[in-house]
Amino acid sequence: MNELRAVVFDTDGVLLATADRHAAAWKETFDGCLLEWQQSRAGARPRPFDAVREYRDLVDGKARLDGVRAFLAARQVDLPPGSPEDPPGCASVHAVAARKEEVFSAMLRTDGVRTFEDVQPALEELRRKAIRCAAVSASRHARSLLESAALVGYFDALVDGQDAAALTLPGKPDPALFLEAAGRLGVPPAHTAVVEDALAGVEAGHRGGFRFVVGIDREDDPHMRDALAAHGADLVLPDLGRLPDALEGECP
Repeated sequence: MNELRAVVFDTDGVLLATADRHAAAWKETFDGCLLEWQQSRAGARPRPFDAVREYRDLVDGKARLDGVRAFLAARQVDLPPGSPEDPPGCASVHAVAARKEEVFSAMLRTDGVRTFEDVQPALEELRRKAIRCAAVSASRHARSLLESAALVGYFDALVDGQDAAALTLPGKPDPALFLEAAGRLGVPPAHTAVVEDALAGVEAGHRGGFRFVVGIDREDDPHMRDALAAHGADLVLPDLGRLPDALEGECP
């Protein structure tokens, strides 16, 4: 009764090539706000947002509000929380989150969405093995993006940012998103694998007691591989091409 019966996939950076756009949107948002905040205080020109290190360590895989809070804490910036009705801007946590959403949405309208070539073959192989699959994302865009990429039909369940808000699910590294997805599949975590590229997501899979946590490092970066392993990945792969084979020993 220990066989793997389901796999829960993160969306951005694992299924869809949108992680770089999220990083760019965060950079445009934070850099603009850093300059605005600097104008109200004396001091040197603020250090720009690092779209590699700070993106990875502070915001990648997290809900927008959690990402804003983590960045503000790291930069020792104090902002009021504001409210969901705040317009995009820099005056509150909600305003900064809305600004990032506005920037990211504009990027999607301009550039569309791209999938990774290894995704569809891997999903087809898992379907052939009768492994149930779910997709999760902290983003409210996930469902529409998976639909536009013709991938949504491969998944038996989908939990996105809209679901998280409706159910008041905490964001990663809390495992709530993954646990909700496993519940919708009808498969307990002990029989489910998690596939993630973000440190917060890998940690969430580890915390949730999932049978197998796979970290994806598409940049093939030794430092990222080590970080994914340190946060709880049982295995780190450069893409999804080897995933079905890697899970072979876990399958019935």
